[in-house]
Amino acid sequence: MGEYELRCLECGMRIQDTYTNRCPRGCDALLMSVYADNLRIRKDIGIWKFYDWLPVRDTKTVRKIRTIVPDTAPVTYLSDGLGKELGIRNLYISFNGFWPERCAFMRSCTFKELEAICTLARVEEQTSKTLVLASAGNTARSFAQVFSAARKPVVLVVPSINIRRVWTTVEVPSSVILVSLRGDYTDAIRFASHLTECSSACDLINEGGVRNIARRDGLGIIILDALLQIRRMPDHYFQAVGSGVGAIGVYEMAYRACRRFTENSIPHMHLAQNLPFAPMFSAWRARRNVIIADDMRNADACIKEMYADVLSNKNPPYSIKGGVYDVLSATDGEMYGIKNSEARAAQKLFECVEGIDIDPAASIAVAALVNAVERGIVKKNDYVLLNITGGGYQRLNEEHLTCLLHKTTTIISADPSNVEDVLVELQECLHNPAIARV
Repeated sequence: MGEYELRCLECGMRIQDTYTNRCPRGCDALLMSVYADNLRIRKDIGIWKFYDWLPVRDTKTVRKIRTIVPDTAPVTYLSDGLGKELGIRNLYISFNGFWPERCAFMRSCTFKELEAICTLARVEEQTSKTLVLASAGNTARSFAQVFSAARKPVVLVVPSINIRRVWTTVEVPSSVILVSLRGDYTDAIRFASHLTECSSACDLINEGGVRNIARRDGLGIIILDALLQIRRMPDHYFQAVGSGVGAIGVYEMAYRACRRFTENSIPHMHLAQNLPFAPMFSAWRARRNVIIADDMRNADACIKEMYADVLSNKNPPYSIKGGVYDVLSATDGEMYGIKNSEARAAQKLFECVEGIDIDPAASIAVAALVNAVERGIVKKNDYVLLNITGGGYQRLNEEHLTCLLHKTTTIISADPSNVEDVLVELQECLHNPAIARV
């Protein structure tokens, strides 16, 4: 039976988890999972080999989820093609997507599937309420895939311009509800929060975003899988970020692993954003621990120009205690601002030499690595882990049919100002599933 508790990174308060996402004392800081000292990696397959490192207390929960949700995990391999092209001898790639030839089976084609599975386990153990999640597309797709397979209710708030990114390869129950919102990703986050604040009749709970330990710890197993393959910590870690949830999770897990297994240092964190909208890059370049108005000048127009607009977040967890600024500072890290042209060139290079398609966000990370090599930040004998956060879409379509969520389940069209109307519709759908469109 797994044991863990939460610790506030501001005041140090220890907290028993009841799907707790904020410090009871009101600190503006992340809560971090604290696990037993005897952490081990189990002889198992998929994500559950890291069971002891995840916020799941009971093996019964794991067994239940395994019967309904396919096992999945990152796949770490030593790159021959890209490594040779860039002159890096020890370039390891963490591939998170669908690539059967590499034993990668994430059917949502994104690393967000890891956090969806871990959040499902946390929900099973900690709450009977219905989760509400805001997403620009990728996270909603993973939660739709996992919660549909588990036939567990979830409300997905997605900007209407992004709903075509939300699809599944499984039958979607009527309890998986899509709220199509007029607005952008930040509007979706705000709307999801308002829904849960006003939802006494619907019994909703906000998924939590970066404050949800299950999301961060689920994504953090990427560094554990790499540790198994490399047999040491990498010197450098590269990832594209919009909010930075994955990067924070990887840092936290590397911290635990260094204390448990190895004397190597935590990797230098290299995080990349897509210009022209790159508020964290702008703030870090000025070595500020806060994002100011100048960092987000003409935000709406800039977001429309992004190649990887899933990386757009007007309120990322940069300044919060335990957030991106702290992660970069603690690891002597670096931020990169990547132009669309650089991202497209990097995507083409990766797909040519590695033989698998990747999504635009992953290409931002590849371009950052190219940049670091050209600037001499990464040396040829350094150990490098490159997180390909999504890919294999073309390969998935060869083996699986995909169904757009807005054509297969209940959809509620919403304006940012009509929270009450949406709550009425949600109450009808959740309490009377027979009326929901399937």
